Amino acid sequence: MTKPLSKTRNSHKRNTTIHIVFMIMKSTIQNIQAFRIMSLVVLTGWFCGLPAQIPAPPQSHPVAITEGTIHTITDGVIENGTLVFEDGIIVSVGQGVEIPAGAEVIDATGKHVYPGFIHGRTGIGLMEISRIRESTDLRETGQINPNIRAQVAFHPASEHLPVAAVHGVTTVVPTPGGSLISGQLSAMMTDGWTWEQMTLREGIGMAVEWPSMNDMDAYRASMDILQEAFDKARRYKTARKAMEEGNSEWHPADIRWEAMIPVLAGEMPVFISVGEIRQIQAAISWAESENLKPVLVGNRDIDLVADQLAHKNIPVMLAGVISGPIRQWQQYGEGYRTAKILYRAGVSFCIAGDAGPASAYRIHHHAASAVAFGLPEEYALKAITINAAKILGIDDLTGSIEPGKHATLMITNGNPLELWTKKEQVFIKGRKIDMVDKHLRLFERYMEKFRQEL
Repeated sequence: MTKPLSKTRNSHKRNTTIHIVFMIMKSTIQNIQAFRIMSLVVLTGWFCGLPAQIPAPPQSHPVAITEGTIHTITDGVIENGTLVFEDGIIVSVGQGVEIPAGAEVIDATGKHVYPGFIHGRTGIGLMEISRIRESTDLRETGQINPNIRAQVAFHPASEHLPVAAVHGVTTVVPTPGGSLISGQLSAMMTDGWTWEQMTLREGIGMAVEWPSMNDMDAYRASMDILQEAFDKARRYKTARKAMEEGNSEWHPADIRWEAMIPVLAGEMPVFISVGEIRQIQAAISWAESENLKPVLVGNRDIDLVADQLAHKNIPVMLAGVISGPIRQWQQYGEGYRTAKILYRAGVSFCIAGDAGPASAYRIHHHAASAVAFGLPEEYALKAITINAAKILGIDDLTGSIEPGKHATLMITNGNPLELWTKKEQVFIKGRKIDMVDKHLRLFERYMEKFRQEL
């Protein structure tokens, strides 16, 4: 039966309208994408006219820092000491150290030498501009992503890296998030040309975000997903082992569960992000039931379980000392005192600063704030150097000034926990880095503007 002409026309009009609306939407989406890309280009290239930091070349000759006060962190303070490093490795440190022929001698009279700071939890290298999605790679889709390797997404040309480096932050751990299992962590140096060159050590831990317990139905659903992932990984490990031993048929490889094998074997720690007492207690119980090596990452309420953490020998990454209370009855210094409480209880802990990449350079501010609220100064320095290195499993490479470790250190004109102290020169694995960052370039730019207007 033939359709009435009026209905055919109406159908044609609807199709035409739909097509027009579709084309408008398509054009709008394309314009938004183009705007985002152009914004990224403009914002990241805004200061292209100013000299950017250039990664330093490998150390080509011996370097001797003489007559300085050397703070080894692990073996006391050496007055009027000499530090010699070659090929990026510390060769000798002490008084009366022989200086090799052809060495570059740096007179550090009246100066101090410290190991570089370590920031154990940050978005640096994974996020440039938070409002531009194309410059952000903090999160993958899905809730179970143990196979994600954060260092592969690390952006070596990030403007945030030089800022951190010239302030003495020489090692960072870019941390993905947003998933129950967010991926594998790697320790990265803050100077270099490529992520491969900047990787200090990969696979140092697995990032887990403990689900919120405010909605118990949602919490139980999330825990079912997390538990199922670990159960599947454990079955996969058993099946693959049986296959390799010739006791079963071929079992296909799965990169997700393959990445979980070191975790299940106790070779890779699990860094569990927690936000309040219920999450802390639940995470501890779960980690024990799964026979894992947990490291708690957080600040709020961790002081309430300090004795328990010390008894169970569970290390803590104190994520941000500078923070306010979460309950009306708590005092303003609640977060600032947590480090002192953990120290007195005998908990092994390190201090991580702000998670935001633009604030990664402020890690010493957090350590200094902990000192103001009762943490001994000596331990505060350890909390951002050797203790962080131990918890991250990189203490054989960095975290203190000792022969055999990387020459990753800084020369300062005073105590680095004092905010007015200047880091005069930073070395990363023996490389003498460019001490120019975006902050300095902006300062010089607008000082010149001021001078021109006089």
